[in-house]
Amino acid sequence: MSKNAQLLADEAKYCSFGDTVHYVDPPKIFENSGGSYLYDENGTPYLDLQMWYSAVNFGYKNERLNNVLKRQIDLLPQVASQYLHPTKIELAKVIAEDMKSKFGMDGRIHFNVGGSQSIEDSLKIVRNASNGKSLMFAFEGGYHGRTLGASAITSSYRYRRRFGHFGDRAHFVPFPYPFRRPKGMTAEEYGDFCVKDFARLFETEYNGVWDPKTKQAEYAAFYVEPIQGTGGYVIPPRNFFKGLKQVLDQHGVLLVVDEIQMGFYRTGKLWSIEHFDVKPDVLVFAKALTNGMNPLGGLWAREELINPTIFPPGSTHSTFASNPLGTALGLEVMKMTREIDFESMVMASGAYFLEGLQELQKRHKEIGDVDGLGLALRAEICMEDGFAPNRELLDKMVHIGLSGDLDWEGKKMGLVLDVGGYYKNVITFAPSLYITRAEIDQGIALLDQLLTRAKREM
Repeated sequence: MSKNAQLLADEAKYCSFGDTVHYVDPPKIFENSGGSYLYDENGTPYLDLQMWYSAVNFGYKNERLNNVLKRQIDLLPQVASQYLHPTKIELAKVIAEDMKSKFGMDGRIHFNVGGSQSIEDSLKIVRNASNGKSLMFAFEGGYHGRTLGASAITSSYRYRRRFGHFGDRAHFVPFPYPFRRPKGMTAEEYGDFCVKDFARLFETEYNGVWDPKTKQAEYAAFYVEPIQGTGGYVIPPRNFFKGLKQVLDQHGVLLVVDEIQMGFYRTGKLWSIEHFDVKPDVLVFAKALTNGMNPLGGLWAREELINPTIFPPGSTHSTFASNPLGTALGLEVMKMTREIDFESMVMASGAYFLEGLQELQKRHKEIGDVDGLGLALRAEICMEDGFAPNRELLDKMVHIGLSGDLDWEGKKMGLVLDVGGYYKNVITFAPSLYITRAEIDQGIALLDQLLTRAKREM
C-alpha cells in the first residue's frame, strides 16, 4: 500500500468527517507549498486560485511572515491571556487608529482565535448594547460561521438542521445579485429596489419588525458581508449599502460588517466595506490577518459599544485569544501592507485577471457571468443558455483540476478552485495578492483547458 493510500485508510477510520468536506473522491493530499502553488507527493505543482478561502492572501511560505513567526517562537511563543505582551497592544492600536482615520470613530479591538469565535463575541456585544435583543437581520447567501451563534445568522439551514438554534434564527433578507436581477432594471435601480423592499418592513407595526409608538425595532443588528463569500463573491450595486445604512440608522439597528473573507486587501482595500461609503458599528476580521499561519481573529467596535463600563472584563474570553504568535504576525501584516501601495497593486492585478476571464467567457458560452473587485473574482458556470446553473459541469472541473494531469508546456499540472454560490455553480477566485501576470496568464490558460476537457467528458 502506498503512503497516501495508507493515510486515506487511516483518515477514514480515525478522523471525524464533521470537520471537513471532501470535494473529490479520493481526497487530495498535499505535501508542500510555495507562493501561488501547492505540491502533491509527486512534486506536481497545483496553481492555487483560492488560497485557503482567502486566508493565505500573501502567498504560501511568505518569507517575511515566516521569519516573524520563527522569531516569536524563540522570544515569547505563549503567555496566559490575563497577562499582556507588546504585540497585542501594538496591533490593536494600529487597527483602531486605521479605523479612526477611515471612519472618524473611536473604537477598541477585541481578539479571539478565529472568525466564528469573533462573530460569537460580536453577538455578545450587540445583545449587550441592545438590552438583550437576540434577533438579527442577515442576508440570504450570507455565511458567518458554523458555531452555534454564527450558524443562526448563516442562511444555510443545513448548518443548523441537526443542532437547533442558539438564541433566535436571523431574519434573512435577499442580497442584491446583479447577474440574476429582474429584467429591465439597471444595477443602480436594482440596488434602490432592494433597499426599498427592506425599508418596507418598517412601514407600520404590522410589517413585523417596528413599533412606531416607542420607535423601537425588534432587531438589534444587521450582519452583512459587503461582498458575499461562500454565497459566490456576489458584488452588490455600489449604491446599495449606503441606502441600507440610512434605513438602519433611522431605526436604531446596528450594522455589523463581516470582513473575515474579504478583509486585508482581498478587494483592493483593507476592508471591503470601504468601497461602499458607509460606516460600520462593528467590524469582524480573521483569516488573512496571520496569512493563515495562526488562528487569530477579532473585531473592532465603536467605543460606545465596547468601552469597559458597558462591556467589562470577562464578558467573553478564550485561553488562546490574542496569542503572541498571532498578534506578532498580524502586526507584521499591517506593517507590510503599508510599505507599498497594496490598493493599486491589487486593483491592477484584479483588472488584468478579470480581462482574462472576460476573454475566456467569449470562448465558452457556459460562463454566464464574470465579475470582480480587486482580486475577489467570480465566474458563474451555466448551461449552454448562459444563465441556468450548471453545478455538474463545475464539479467535473474541480475534479479534473485536482487530478494533477493538466498539461502545461509538456509537464503535468493541477488547478485548485473553490466552489461557491447559491447553486454551487460559481468559481470564486481568491489568488495570492502577489500573483504575477505570468501566473494569471497560466491560470486563464489552464481554465480554458479545464473547461474544454470537462465539457468533453460530461
